Amino acid sequence: MTLEVVLITGMAGSGKSVALHALEDAGYYCVDNLPPELLAAFVALEHQHHGNRIAIAMDVRSATALPLVPQELKRLRGEGVVVHSLFLDATTDTLIRRFSETRRRHPLSRDEWTEGQRALLQTIELERELLAELREQSHVIDTSAIRAAQLQGYVKSLMPALPGQLTLVFQSFAFKRGVPVDADYVFDVRMLPNPHYEPALKVLTGKDQPVIDYLQHQADVKLMQEHIAQFLSHWLEPLAQNHRSYVTVAIGCTGGQHRSVYLVERLAAHFSQRWTTLRRHRELDGL
Repeated sequence: MTLEVVLITGMAGSGKSVALHALEDAGYYCVDNLPPELLAAFVALEHQHHGNRIAIAMDVRSATALPLVPQELKRLRGEGVVVHSLFLDATTDTLIRRFSETRRRHPLSRDEWTEGQRALLQTIELERELLAELREQSHVIDTSAIRAAQLQGYVKSLMPALPGQLTLVFQSFAFKRGVPVDADYVFDVRMLPNPHYEPALKVLTGKDQPVIDYLQHQADVKLMQEHIAQFLSHWLEPLAQNHRSYVTVAIGCTGGQHRSVYLVERLAAHFSQRWTTLRRHRELDGL
């Protein structure tokens, strides 16, 4: 059987432990905070003793050795290992709030509670610089506005994707809660007719048939769907040829309930005929 390795990296406070627990529940043999120097030897050893599915978490505590990771992942792929590289991120404001709430110390900081929030901010920005190369080569999940249960579901949903094949992630969101930082493409559909102002549709979502019927009869909605599909159809093949594993397409409206949800469902159904597709509804999934 093919050996599968999931590498989880990301910002401190972004939810790496939650993601690792999700993979453990899914049957992966998991290890946290593995030094990068031991990656190749550990994968070989655990493949002998624990089967074909391994998940490894690394973070900035191994900062001096992190530059070794991209080359090690490339070598593993060259040996036929299926490697999923996930990077968990969140906005700086979110990370500061999480550290303030938990009173945990940032792994790069000696004593930020004495030095104050300014020192914590500088530490987080330093961490971003140290992890920039890994982030660039990974599928990014923005955990700023999602709960732990949502994150677990997102991580598990990524794993069945076929190795070596581009996976499209379509995500709806509300602009009032911020743009997802993990999006490769963002489309703003707030100019489209809004079912929110129809009394019978206000409490429904873009998955409900009355809302679907309403939006299907709006010329601008149809035109927007066609334009997005045309753009993606042109560029997805070059992205796949560039060895991209995941592409996240975020579609936002005001509340993330009607228009963006409808278009995510429609576009995911359309592209599922050619690509592996996943659907996320940031605001609805958290209900």
